[in-house]
Amino acid sequence: MASLMKSFVEVAPGSQFPIQNLPFGVFRPSNGASPRPGVAIGEFVVDLSVLADAGLFSGPVLASCFSQTSLNAFMALGRPAWKEVRSTLQKLLSADEPTLRDNDALRSKAIIPMSQVKMEMPAVIGDYTDFFSSREHATNTGTLFRSKENALPVNWLHVPIGYHGRASSVVISGTDIRRPRGQTSPPEGQKNPEFKASALLDFELEMAVFVGPGNKLGTTVSVDDAADHIFGFVIMNDWSARDIQKWEYVPLGPFLGKSFGTTISPWIVTMEALEPFMCAAPEQDPPALPYLTEKNRKTIDIPLQVALKPEGESKASVISNSNFKYL
Repeated sequence: MASLMKSFVEVAPGSQFPIQNLPFGVFRPSNGASPRPGVAIGEFVVDLSVLADAGLFSGPVLASCFSQTSLNAFMALGRPAWKEVRSTLQKLLSADEPTLRDNDALRSKAIIPMSQVKMEMPAVIGDYTDFFSSREHATNTGTLFRSKENALPVNWLHVPIGYHGRASSVVISGTDIRRPRGQTSPPEGQKNPEFKASALLDFELEMAVFVGPGNKLGTTVSVDDAADHIFGFVIMNDWSARDIQKWEYVPLGPFLGKSFGTTISPWIVTMEALEPFMCAAPEQDPPALPYLTEKNRKTIDIPLQVALKPEGESKASVISNSNFKYL
């Protein structure tokens, strides 16, 4: 069973990156070489381009994917290819498989300490859509911008609400975010708005999905087939300037107040790795329209936490606990 699988690579107890996970990312070696795809295991990164050059993936299509500087080509292949690569990697990294374990030269070239790499964006992001999928979050935001009585938009109960964000400002964890400047509501007693640095800079703990194969223009994807298009998940911080957002969002929605920076974690955790954590999704009330009604509706039990460490402080304080299953 996969849950009992062990790796010859040392993985500390409690590590986020056991052989059962194997998230995908893009890294740059410290020797200045070009970025390339990799997977994380323990405190190490497995260089997929090295394994491909050694002929350890079947077929030229998979081999060429891992000579790229992003995961786009690999993600475009779809679930059968993703599952094949994951299965191959689990076999190569397992404790009883000698191919990589007993080849000192190949192993030292392919398995690199994380301390010797720099993480890059995992993919070239062509588009980015932000969905308003949490009832609690939608209610809290509605209370902030409208009123407690009119917090939840009527259409929220029936249709997925989202807007297209700025793909060019999605950045990797660790990238500095500059406090934005913009127009805010007129101060009390004045007619004109102000232009200033945001005084209400906020964060939003979210999860982001990387989509693999898309659909042709003018065609749709069935709600029951949607999961087969999902490559995997990252943690996302949707930075928000609430004072700028409040002034600009009527009538077309967020713009400059939410486009100055969006941070994602560098490792994409695949759907296959998350399969053991699937659970029943909340009941929809009222029921969704037929085209949005899934035959087997599930979500994922992923605990989420936010800790804040102010400048000059030695310890971080937990300020939020949540779970993906509430989305």
